[in-house]
Amino acid sequence: MDTKGQTKYTFPKSERLTGKKSIEELFAKGSSFFIHPIVLKYQLVEGASHKILIAVSKKALKKAVDRNLVRRRIREAYRLNKHQLSAKNNSFYNLAFIYTDQNILAYKEIENKLCKLLQRLEKN
Repeated sequence: MDTKGQTKYTFPKSERLTGKKSIEELFAKGSSFFIHPIVLKYQLVEGASHKILIAVSKKALKKAVDRNLVRRRIREAYRLNKHQLSAKNNSFYNLAFIYTDQNILAYKEIENKLCKLLQRLEKN
């Protein structure tokens, strides 16, 4: 939230999950659940913001153009709906969204599934 109480719909570089060590830790120690076609791996960490990673399987979508399209759709859906995640006493999530379908879904479907994932994450 900014100073006027409005939600900021940005996705700065500081919200991207980078670094081999943190990614390996997320996949080794993190929990997960699945709402077709996206698997969400998550881990509660100390930090300054939620950090995300988006993965689209080369096995599922052969063409890089298609993988990039899905990645952009997931990123945009997250950017517009990340306000659903709240920060509890300075604890944030490292998140990995893994797209598993072999077909490219429409943006509205991806956004709907991602919203359900974020709501389920908040309940846990």
